[in-house]
Amino acid sequence: MTDTPTFLQDAKDLLTEQGFTSSDTWYHGTSSALVDSINEQGLKCSGDKALKDAAKKTMATIGNNYTESIEPVFLTQSKELAFYWAEQTVRDRSVRVEGDEQPVVFAVNLPEELNAQVKPDVGAASLLLVKEGENFMAYLAGIYQAHGYGAPEIDLMKADRLEYLSKLGMAYFNADIDASYLDIITS
Repeated sequence: MTDTPTFLQDAKDLLTEQGFTSSDTWYHGTSSALVDSINEQGLKCSGDKALKDAAKKTMATIGNNYTESIEPVFLTQSKELAFYWAEQTVRDRSVRVEGDEQPVVFAVNLPEELNAQVKPDVGAASLLLVKEGENFMAYLAGIYQAHGYGAPEIDLMKADRLEYLSKLGMAYFNADIDASYLDIITS
């Protein structure tokens, strides 16, 4: 388990036998190094420019082409899960970008018409087939067990779309999110 700050521990309020409940508020975890940019420009699809540039330079150095993919903005209904992904972002950035960075979580409050466009992230199935996904599933199992539930069971090939949201807390928004819909959570 991570050392999730107490003010972000919300699984006790969201977790049921069926998984995580959702509301109109979503969360996005990231690095403190990106806060100023996010406060100015909002959350951007394919977000972390510094990390993408570093990957591009690395690939050029070894003679490979780097094709940037356009990724949606990843969201979750849990502050606790957003913090997990924020920690992963800080770890990933520390490999390529120097600096003292900390995990941060943004609350995302979209108007009703935009909120209806948040989708369960079935693309997460590919993540769950690699080491990072195994680590997440172990973390998730720990949360479920800490709250008296068995580890979530999901058949990645046959799961209903909504299971990715309810059982795994994985969602996305396929457009940039304006800064006016964002609030950093500090306590």
